[in-house]
Amino acid sequence: MPGTAARYLYLTRHGEATPDESGLTEAGRRQAVLLGERLRDAPLTAVHHGPLARAAETARLVGARLDGVPVRVCDAAGDYVPYHPSREELPADAADGLLGFLERFPAGDRARGAELAAEAVARFTGPVEGDEPRHELVVTHNFLVGWLVRAALDAPAWRWAGLNHANAALTVIRYAPGRPPSLVLFNDTSHLPRPLRWTGFPPELHV
Repeated sequence: MPGTAARYLYLTRHGEATPDESGLTEAGRRQAVLLGERLRDAPLTAVHHGPLARAAETARLVGARLDGVPVRVCDAAGDYVPYHPSREELPADAADGLLGFLERFPAGDRARGAELAAEAVARFTGPVEGDEPRHELVVTHNFLVGWLVRAALDAPAWRWAGLNHANAALTVIRYAPGRPPSLVLFNDTSHLPRPLRWTGFPPELHV
């Protein structure tokens, strides 16, 4: 019987997008290149990315700095609402704001998002079969990073909301056999010079 080994899931939000979200800004392209340089020596076996242009371009630029690592598109790594909470689940002082925000998304999209979120958890999390640890990068969007971090910490399902991720920042989660998931890094921008940090983050949260 094969054993199980640790999975290291590297997560990043795409680089800074143009106003129409059709691709990356010059800053976004530079962010992606610098992330690729940071990951050059990481033992990555695959780069997965969502289907939207800003994620695909980021993954291509990161992958160009890696040596022979395949770059693959995956719907589960896309941009979607992973979970729509009920009012009863939410703190009273936050319910109106969060529910009002989520109601901007069509009901059909929200239902599809729940399916994709479950697929992402099944595909990208947990220990792996075999004796060798696996290191994979997922180039995605703010919502999915929040969802997977929430799941790793076993937080309430609604708590994906409010977890903000800067463009091209790095989060790493370790899934080791027989242990709870471990958040190794979260929203780490140390590979980016100061002018390229915190894009995609609400201005009031820049620190």
